[in-house]
Amino acid sequence: MFTRAMIKTPCRNMVNGISHANLGTPDHALAVKQHERYIQALASCGLEVIVLDPDEAFPDSTFIEDTCLVTGSVTVITRPGAVSRQGEIHAVTQAMARFDRPMAAIQAPATLDAGDVMMVQDHFYVGLSDRTNAAGISRLKEILAPYGYTVSPIELTTVLHLKTGVSYLENNCLLAWGEFVTKPELAGFTILPVDDTESYAANCVWINDRVLVPQGFDKTRDMIENQGYETIAVDVSEFRKLDGGLSCLSLRF
Repeated sequence: MFTRAMIKTPCRNMVNGISHANLGTPDHALAVKQHERYIQALASCGLEVIVLDPDEAFPDSTFIEDTCLVTGSVTVITRPGAVSRQGEIHAVTQAMARFDRPMAAIQAPATLDAGDVMMVQDHFYVGLSDRTNAAGISRLKEILAPYGYTVSPIELTTVLHLKTGVSYLENNCLLAWGEFVTKPELAGFTILPVDDTESYAANCVWINDRVLVPQGFDKTRDMIENQGYETIAVDVSEFRKLDGGLSCLSLRF
């Protein structure tokens, strides 16, 4: 169960983010309103929400998940694969230092975006992607091993991050799209296959027995609810324009 979430307010410079999904330019004012409703959704799941100030120096910094992996035993500060994002870790490191838990860091030449990391109990699946390299996966394994955690890689072929295409909903259940529906590494899970027309909805977030789903993807939402989950729909259209999803917008711990 989670008790806290850390998020970062979108800056006006978000319109210059490095990833675009050919859906138009984000509306900053609308993004801020959507972010506020996202905060409300997190709070409704019982979380204390810690809000970090926007930083105009880093257009993508609202996608805070990529900068930090928070486990039950150790906090891992990442080294994002995009050079323009590597400075984002400083504010997050400072904010996480207030909590009484061990901290470790990914260091060059390793790169790791935590959007490539999916935690399933004490095991971590990590996407080998354009943003996360083999050295990053190896370093993460070294950091987590003393705490009894295990790590295994999954090579990506079609998505930016692992959690772009697959989400763990607890209870041995995965929401999956495209290549992840038939990945042999995931064969032991109950797979909820996301329709190709709703591929964006493969990125959902389980929080304390509720599932946050992107608004407007009713097939996926119905499928999740039919599996017995309570859902909360959140409009994140402006973040979608930057290839960002629900999980990208928070650290949950």
